Amino acid sequence: MNYDILLVGSGLFSAVIANEAHKKGKKVLVIERRNHIGGNIFTEQKDGINIHRYGAHIFHTDSKEIWDYVNSFAEFNRYTNCPVARYKDVLYNLPFNMNTFTKLWPDVFTPSQAAARIAEQASVMRGKVPQNLEEQAISLVGRDIYEKLVKGYTEKQWGRPCTELSPEIIKRLPVRFTFDNNYFNDRFQGIPIGGYTKMIEKMFVDTEIKLKTDFLLYKEEFKKQAPVIVYTGLIDEYFSYSLGNLEYRSLNFQTEKLEMENFQGNAVINYTESEIPYTRIIEHKHFENAQSSVTYITREYPADWKVGDEPYYPVNNAVNAELYKKYLLLAQKENAESATKVYFGGRLGLYRYYDMDDTIAAALKMSAELLGCSN
Repeated sequence: MNYDILLVGSGLFSAVIANEAHKKGKKVLVIERRNHIGGNIFTEQKDGINIHRYGAHIFHTDSKEIWDYVNSFAEFNRYTNCPVARYKDVLYNLPFNMNTFTKLWPDVFTPSQAAARIAEQASVMRGKVPQNLEEQAISLVGRDIYEKLVKGYTEKQWGRPCTELSPEIIKRLPVRFTFDNNYFNDRFQGIPIGGYTKMIEKMFVDTEIKLKTDFLLYKEEFKKQAPVIVYTGLIDEYFSYSLGNLEYRSLNFQTEKLEMENFQGNAVINYTESEIPYTRIIEHKHFENAQSSVTYITREYPADWKVGDEPYYPVNNAVNAELYKKYLLLAQKENAESATKVYFGGRLGLYRYYDMDDTIAAALKMSAELLGCSN
């Protein structure tokens, strides 16, 4: 065997493990299907603007340990995520806060008045246990906010009516009775100056990387290259969908260069009415306050996923959870019968929605386990 660890995928999860392995003097090979490193946080620079090719990525965490970790690879700016929602040509601040409430209800001026209005509208759910996302949302924020700012956006995002979606999806819907437009409650927030790709490059220091290479086409040969493989792709694809397909949501991105300095005045504007097919427009220059005479915007279209498409979000429900458990058992069986041990990581391998700080924490945990065992 030529390597200590083989990593499939060059996103953030693999970058953490590669860097931790490098510190231990381990030899690592990375196999990447795309023509670039960085996974979905890949950024490319055009006209002095770092473009988030696979959608907006704002780093935020409440962990000083994780914040210090990422700052060891990049200097982060002070970007604060303050998205805006547009519904029928009216703009509302997000997350739901006093700026939202006073715009939505002209006769509401104080936190107590806003809370009373929400409670009045949510009273239809009093004594009931929400059975779907619609009922959960109304119980949390009332009918007006649900209809204007939740329903259309969510149904576009998930491709099905809110009445068919789990209430779990929206249980942590942020509601604030202050005039605070900062979307995240975490202590630390920002974007790496110069883009995520530069940060990922530093994490993959002295690591051998093969781009435009499909691990699954040569799986048996690659398994002879290292005693440990960390696979960050689809766990069901690894097993040739032998137990059936897990469900995912996909996204289509349409990026456009505009000959103007400023298109929408904000990095992210959500479009919450169902008649508009995209969920949001991203204007990339506002993430880093880039000075340029042009701007780039990306419209984000949710899409059904099928084999061969790029998966972005696992569809977390009871059926998929059970199927994922069966794939884990299949992985355990394979590892028991093979000299090469395969571990699954990242959003797709673990089949769960991870923020970037969660990804790093999970990768550090796996690194400690793998490198501890190999020392």
